[in-house]
Amino acid sequence: MHHLKLPIAVSVVMAAALAGCGAMKGGDTGALAQVGGSAYKAMSLTDADIATMSDQSCAAMDQKNEVAPANSRYTTRLNQVVRAMPNSVNGKTANYKVYLTKDVNAWAMANGCIRVYSGLMDLMNDDELRGVIGHEIGHVALGHSKARMQTAYAASAVRGLASAAGGVVGQLSQSQAGDLGEKFINAQFSQSQESAADNYSFDLLTERKLERKGLVSSFQKLAALSSGSSGSSILSSHPPSSERAAAMQKRLDTKAK
Repeated sequence: MHHLKLPIAVSVVMAAALAGCGAMKGGDTGALAQVGGSAYKAMSLTDADIATMSDQSCAAMDQKNEVAPANSRYTTRLNQVVRAMPNSVNGKTANYKVYLTKDVNAWAMANGCIRVYSGLMDLMNDDELRGVIGHEIGHVALGHSKARMQTAYAASAVRGLASAAGGVVGQLSQSQAGDLGEKFINAQFSQSQESAADNYSFDLLTERKLERKGLVSSFQKLAALSSGSSGSSILSSHPPSSERAAAMQKRLDTKAK
């Protein structure tokens, strides 16, 4: 575990602790101590724990959403789009599926679970879609998805999920796994993580000799939608999508010289 990632989980838990302080009575420190214990458990999760939690929460999200069948035009298109993309990330087989929803989003977990929403596919052309998927793969390859799961676990543990884990994460209930998955999807990446994942996607597309202009236009499309964002993490990004489009365009211009 890289220590640089730990403050993400700690900050979430401490924020929750501070938010609850006002509601505590003078001698009621039990809740605060429980939050502190959750932070410790989140930090001490092993890679195997993260993989198990990812397996369970991804399966729960598949149950909660309408997964496009194999003969769906969305599945067919996604399979074609990712044919030139990595079939494994950090030693985990990439498992691509489409959620049939108008929401514009995509995410990837440390176990290779990669989910793309049909609303995003409707908005993007194939090159843009590869750029976004490369970005999500970047979050996994760079360790961000692992840290995000730690954050999601810590936030869930405050609400009682801590009892589901000891030294090794136990079998979560369907509702616990679903809650963990929701918190993972809704957690925000930092500005530096988003920028690093953008650059990872750019480099990945360059290495595989794939079109990179989609990275620019995809962020331009997201920027146009972000003003009416309902909170989807892919829209409410930091830095703003317009700045990320400009950063990718700058890299394209530099490469062209």
